[in-house]
Amino acid sequence: MKKLRKAIFPVAGLGTRFLPATKAVPKEMLPVVDKPLIQYAIDEARAAGIEQMIFVTGRGKAALEDYFDISFELEATLRERGKQKELEAIADSRVVPGGVAYVRQQEPLGLGHAVWCARDLIGDEPFAVLLPDELLWNPGNPCLKQMAETHDKHGGNVIAVLEVPDEHTNRYGIIDPGTVEGAVTEVKGFVEKPKLGTAPSRLAAVGRYIIQPEVFALLSEGVRGAGNEIQLTDGLARLIGVQPFHAQTFDGVRHDCGDKAGFIQANIALSLEREDLAPSIREFLATV
Repeated sequence: MKKLRKAIFPVAGLGTRFLPATKAVPKEMLPVVDKPLIQYAIDEARAAGIEQMIFVTGRGKAALEDYFDISFELEATLRERGKQKELEAIADSRVVPGGVAYVRQQEPLGLGHAVWCARDLIGDEPFAVLLPDELLWNPGNPCLKQMAETHDKHGGNVIAVLEVPDEHTNRYGIIDPGTVEGAVTEVKGFVEKPKLGTAPSRLAAVGRYIIQPEVFALLSEGVRGAGNEIQLTDGLARLIGVQPFHAQTFDGVRHDCGDKAGFIQANIALSLEREDLAPSIREFLATV
């Protein structure tokens, strides 16, 4: 079984829910406390042993490339002024030479299409997919690390899931569950945004995947699914029964940062975990 070394970050979206801010700033660069969303996803990937980060971008995403570049002027100024703490704060934004690659999704044809755009950079290796606006928070044992351990044991495809209320199942890809072993559930089927009352379970995919490269041949067919888009989950569903397929129930807290309320809640929740911020945040919350 080949080692999991590469991860795809689909970041071509327009971020329309956060306009006007995202008119000039990619939504992945919006900060949760003092780090952009994309940094949390990169940190999670690194914790799982990912060596190469592949960004599927679109127009107006140059800030992402700049963020992971070396800012000579900024770093020189910080050194001259003896600002060691600030230098340490930007250290995680550095990536080893060759550790980042970029490819453009020229048309917004869906998540499956975005992943397919990176096919030549993946080759014949298993790969991860991380949706940065899903902030899955467990700094001690990040989500993709949990999934990688399951992948090491079972091979095949692994997706992250969480239980959602019945009335929300029509918003997600929902698995049809098989055998359950602790936090790992065999996947017997997959339905993208089922109509209310028809979902096979309440286990919903939450933006993290470990996928075998055979999915690219299926995505190449360009079959449209929900929303008239090329859905990643439709390609994955066709691998069920062909390859091992498991769902990892995420042990941690999910913050949906693609939603304004979820984004604000994430800022509050992570602020409350910071010794330098928690007292003032609690004091403010007590007044509202």
